[in-house]
Amino acid sequence: MGRCWQLYVLLALPVVYILLFKYYPMYGAQIALKNYVASNGITGSEWVGLKHFIRFYHSYEFGKLIKNTLLISVYSLLAGIPFPIMLALSINYVKNKKFKKTTQMITYAPHFISVVVMVGIILEMLDPRNGLINVIIRGLGLETVNFMAKPEYFSSIYVWSGIWQNVGFSCIIYLAALSGVDPSLHEAAVMDGATKFRRMLHIDLPSIIPVMVILLILNTGNILDLGFEKVLLMQNPLNLRTSEVIDTYVYKVGLASAAMNYSYSTAINLFKSVVGLILLVAVNQLAKKAKQESLW
Repeated sequence: MGRCWQLYVLLALPVVYILLFKYYPMYGAQIALKNYVASNGITGSEWVGLKHFIRFYHSYEFGKLIKNTLLISVYSLLAGIPFPIMLALSINYVKNKKFKKTTQMITYAPHFISVVVMVGIILEMLDPRNGLINVIIRGLGLETVNFMAKPEYFSSIYVWSGIWQNVGFSCIIYLAALSGVDPSLHEAAVMDGATKFRRMLHIDLPSIIPVMVILLILNTGNILDLGFEKVLLMQNPLNLRTSEVIDTYVYKVGLASAAMNYSYSTAINLFKSVVGLILLVAVNQLAKKAKQESLW
């Protein structure tokens, strides 16, 4: 350690971050098993066991929340897999370096748009009177549609706007994997008369499958963790039937309501985390059995 102290100093930064912001907050998760009263503190609050978990399971909202969260998460996961791969494969075969770099910059730039601005763009584009989409619909002689008032459109708007925003940034990972492909494989394929499509199919895709599997495992672990910012900003009373997910419900129950149900909201969030951990371990084991890359 004395000879390599610089490496340990470098390692200390992420370790301190993880301990401070990931592990220390776990101490507060115990209020999911208590009737937490702020004046009594965490240690002084009464233990109630699994009362809040049972309450959530038997609540009227349970089925709707699980259904909406899984629908949007699985939709995002499945729809988001092919597009970064196709974009990465396409960019990888572009010979013009200037065009290649310009395309990369244009496609990953939307990733840096804030959630608030992104939702603002969506609402403006889909405005029933002056939005670009409805202007085009009106120009075609069709009746305009109030997309944000239609519950059945919410998941598609959420997912496809997310794909547009993140597809360029996501493809960077696959481009990095493609850069590690042995050039001699392509040279041999060209000598054998293989087309670009055949080279993609038989050389590039097999090379990035390990990366695809790792990303799938990580995303599966977060399948119930949508984040509430974008969903909350897109919500309105008309689409609430399909837009209410676990994260927004936790926020409303724990912070936005007058009751301030800290214990109940913590129990819901802890339930979500446990389910995510189980899915992560299960998918990782399936990947190992299929002889694919795994996290451990």
